[in-house]
Amino acid sequence: QVQLVESGGGSVQSGGSLRLSCVMSGRWFSRPCMSWVRQAPGKGLEWVASINSAGKIPSYSDSVKGRFTISQDNTENTLYLQMNSLKPDDTAMYYCALRWDDGCHGATFHSLRGQGTQVTVSS
Repeated sequence: QVQLVESGGGSVQSGGSLRLSCVMSGRWFSRPCMSWVRQAPGKGLEWVASINSAGKIPSYSDSVKGRFTISQDNTENTLYLQMNSLKPDDTAMYYCALRWDDGCHGATFHSLRGQGTQVTVSS
């Protein structure tokens, strides 16, 4: 069974940076695409960024493009999200998620999601 465990969240001031990590463990027969999605208090899930199953093609929502960078280390089965120039609107629970059909781009529904890590940005 595959598991996803996120870490790296915290509280920062506006303009600050954080790096989120997600470790994938277990067994799988094909490599999934991976995403970061987030949920702010009182709001629905929002897709943030994805990387395809080969780990080579990233994509970003307009709200984070130019500020966030998604990357993947396949040797360590770890997904990252480098977040720079953080804004109070970025405050949310951030989840690592995967899909097996390489359909992560723009998706809020995923086959599996981690437990999340909280990011709080103060003005």
